[in-house]
Amino acid sequence: MSRTLSPSSNKPYGVACVVSVWNLARSSFYAARHRQQHPQEARKRGPKLLSDEALLIQIRQLLAAPVFPGEGYRKIWARLRFAGVRTSKERVLRLLRENQLLSPMRTAETARSNPHDGTILTEAPNQMWGTDATATFTEEDGAVTVFAAIDHCSADCVGIHAVKKATRFEALEPIRQAVKEHFGGFCAGAAAGLQLRHDHGSVYMADHFQSEIRFLGIESSPAFVRQPEGNGCIERFFRTLKEQLLWVRRFRDLDELRTALSEFRERYNQQWIMHRLGYRTPAQARREFTVEFPAAA
Repeated sequence: MSRTLSPSSNKPYGVACVVSVWNLARSSFYAARHRQQHPQEARKRGPKLLSDEALLIQIRQLLAAPVFPGEGYRKIWARLRFAGVRTSKERVLRLLRENQLLSPMRTAETARSNPHDGTILTEAPNQMWGTDATATFTEEDGAVTVFAAIDHCSADCVGIHAVKKATRFEALEPIRQAVKEHFGGFCAGAAAGLQLRHDHGSVYMADHFQSEIRFLGIESSPAFVRQPEGNGCIERFFRTLKEQLLWVRRFRDLDELRTALSEFRERYNQQWIMHRLGYRTPAQARREFTVEFPAAA
């Protein structure tokens, strides 16, 4: 049509005139003419994509000379982009998986049964104590640490201590308090036969802490890894401590907190009733066991 001669001017209409009358873009006309003159396989617009075989060669070259070993598919995809190869992360992952090229990763652990026998309670007081630490806050001293120890039979708090800096030396303070009160003094072998349950925290696994409890005749009984129920007695005490004191009261400084903890320990031992103790208090359970034990022996 563009080459048709006009009757009035005897000249071709031209492409510009024809496409303007037809309300078309000249680029569309030239693109269509180019396709007619150079027929080729139709494909989507965008960057040219490599075949899976060609892309796999590029991936193997990156893996053969890695900047860092063990990089995952996302970084392989990014390095392909740096090299001018455009593809998707999902396609890179598929090729790596199909060709066994994925980097090694940690497999999910199978569910394990509890390695302990199902109970951490003892038949008599002073056979096993549990100790641990928790954190709280004071207005003047900021974050502080509370160490405590509890008996696994009578559930009474045998020692409690608050300190600004939690160290292996401060972690021993509740144990010192308990040994002096229940074993009559702090000397070599004073607490022979007692086990101490604790977690794998650095303050408890420190040489100084372990040496000190061995000096007292106490046997270390660390809880199983990833088994917090193995130290459940002290964990349950801390829940009570938080709900009844630490979460409901503000403390000005460390001295005020220590006074409150000492008062709470006495109130807890004398007045906190527990179901597993037959709705008795820890102090009642310890006294009644002390009275009943000689007769049973």
